[in-house]
Amino acid sequence: MKYVVTLRDKTYEVEVEHGEAMLIDEYEAKAPVPPAAAAPVVAAAPAAAAATPAPVAAGDGTPVTAPMPGNVLKVLVKPGEAVAEGQTVVILEAMKMENEINAPCAGTVKQIVADVGSVVATGDTLVLI
Repeated sequence: MKYVVTLRDKTYEVEVEHGEAMLIDEYEAKAPVPPAAAAPVVAAAPAAAAATPAPVAAGDGTPVTAPMPGNVLKVLVKPGEAVAEGQTVVILEAMKMENEINAPCAGTVKQIVADVGSVVATGDTLVLI
């Protein structure tokens, strides 16, 4: 197998076969060139912003927040529904695993902030109780 390794501003191409390594090439490392911003990327930005949950005022209730970035798979409660402390309210997919997000307190669901299929970041509000 061939490997490209960069150490101390030098790049080495190494081939490893049957436990033995051979140096194939050595050259100065180059800094990666950032990609140029294109017009389609700017046009795609509003669509990504639409998938992000809307910011919620802190005084509106107790937020149930995402403990990690992921995709909202299921919302298991509805506005007006009573929930118990520790009850699962949202299923969040992160790293190919389904994670149960539980209510931090008992109360009534005031608002569903994150929609099914939306992408959330750590700390984003999913539900208000």
